[in-house]
Amino acid sequence: MNFWTQRSIDFANQRNYLDELFRVYPLCPELSRELDEALWAVVEKNFQARSDADLVRSLLALDLFPVKDSYVPYLRKDPSAIERNPHTIARICGRLYELGISEVRKRCEAPKETNRQIGPLFRNWLKKGSLGFPVLSPQEFSKTNRDAVMDASDTQAANWCAESINYSRPKGIDFVARIRGKIIVGEAKFLTDFGGHQNAQLVDALATLRTPIEGNAEKIVIADGVCYIRSRDKLFKQITQENAYIMSALCLRDFLNSL
Repeated sequence: MNFWTQRSIDFANQRNYLDELFRVYPLCPELSRELDEALWAVVEKNFQARSDADLVRSLLALDLFPVKDSYVPYLRKDPSAIERNPHTIARICGRLYELGISEVRKRCEAPKETNRQIGPLFRNWLKKGSLGFPVLSPQEFSKTNRDAVMDASDTQAANWCAESINYSRPKGIDFVARIRGKIIVGEAKFLTDFGGHQNAQLVDALATLRTPIEGNAEKIVIADGVCYIRSRDKLFKQITQENAYIMSALCLRDFLNSL
């Protein structure tokens, strides 16, 4: 097991790990979605008129459809299917009418699931200069040899790494830094629970470690969450069996300064 993985495990099991991690991932599940009142007025009109096809169309214009149904994503992708499949639309609308308009609105306003909030939070934390290094755009980063962290979108980071260190994987770059001339690239994951999807998330991150790179560069995985709970779970086994740079975001600053 890598030193930084062990240090992350110790932090998670001996200190105020969750309190500190909230600075990186300030999840706010209590915040409801704001509805466009003009769009909602159309929903109410169609609901009261029992206009099934129009009701589904108006609800698809909102961020969140109020009932979980495996056919709804198809309708989002191909709205023309609404007219061609009246029985499916009637079935979905039957559930909506049973709920009532108040409950439909309540469900449309439901907060985003926390796993959908996580993506931008790590990057927002980096932008604050939390690691103690300048945060530069890809253009600025390329024009200097100084120590810095790159502020880039997924696409910008992947393109920069492809050109600079021949990183061939088209995804998996959440972090790029230059420290004492060495390029550090990594993927960040917040694993909130045990289970198949979370295991797949970690496997996806570990694929970053196995992607070839060239030049003076190093690959890391920045993992946080339940993977550091000492257990027989697959997540813990995976991180402890890897002799690679796998660490909490809370250890990242010390790691960079150690280079």
